[in-house]
Amino acid sequence: MKKLFIAFVLMITTSSSFAHYLWVDTAGKGTIGKAQEVKVHFGEYTYGVIEEVKGEAFNNVSKFKLWLIHPDGKKEELKTVAKEKFYLASFTPEKKGIYTLALNNNEIGVIDYTQYDFGIFKTHYHATAKVNVGDVEKQTETVNPDGIAIKELPANKGELKLQVSYKGQPLAKNEVTIFISDLWSKALETDGDGIVTLELPWNTKYLVETTMKEEVPGTYQGKDYEFIWHCGTYCVNKG
Repeated sequence: MKKLFIAFVLMITTSSSFAHYLWVDTAGKGTIGKAQEVKVHFGEYTYGVIEEVKGEAFNNVSKFKLWLIHPDGKKEELKTVAKEKFYLASFTPEKKGIYTLALNNNEIGVIDYTQYDFGIFKTHYHATAKVNVGDVEKQTETVNPDGIAIKELPANKGELKLQVSYKGQPLAKNEVTIFISDLWSKALETDGDGIVTLELPWNTKYLVETTMKEEVPGTYQGKDYEFIWHCGTYCVNKG
């Protein structure tokens, strides 16, 4: 464990593309007939690190697709426009319900970290957020059958209840970390059904992250890899 931690610290200082994550940021509540802005960021929220779109780090993970799942289950790809530090999209809710935003990026080059005793791997990012129109009590949708997906379930006031799945099955006993700005974080673990409940005591933005290694070798863009590193995030704006 100590060896793995040291390797991870080295990777943070030498490769922002690996240490960072993608997340989808939007207001948690929406209004019928009013445009809803959606932003895609890349960086480390709790450290206040947000990469510029034109930088090398963001460019390496820019081949993502952003989907909107309507309350009736209709799936729509949203177009994004590059800004200085995020990609911007928008949609206009037409009726009450839960709108799920889901970003997927499985087109990231192979990284070789054998020098840090971590191996050669490919990265798969997935990010989700929710827009509630009309204060509806309903779970979000999942749209990532090839990796990690995070679903929000109805919960008590002041709590966030999530179910983490991997390829459609509950991801049990997996670490989940919740972050806010200013370096605060807390690590928990999913139960046997992939469910974890987190407290949201402050009116602020929360970012949840969970990762796992898929120990299956393969080839991508002509390069061999030993495993796939999956990273899933879920962003909640409470305020």
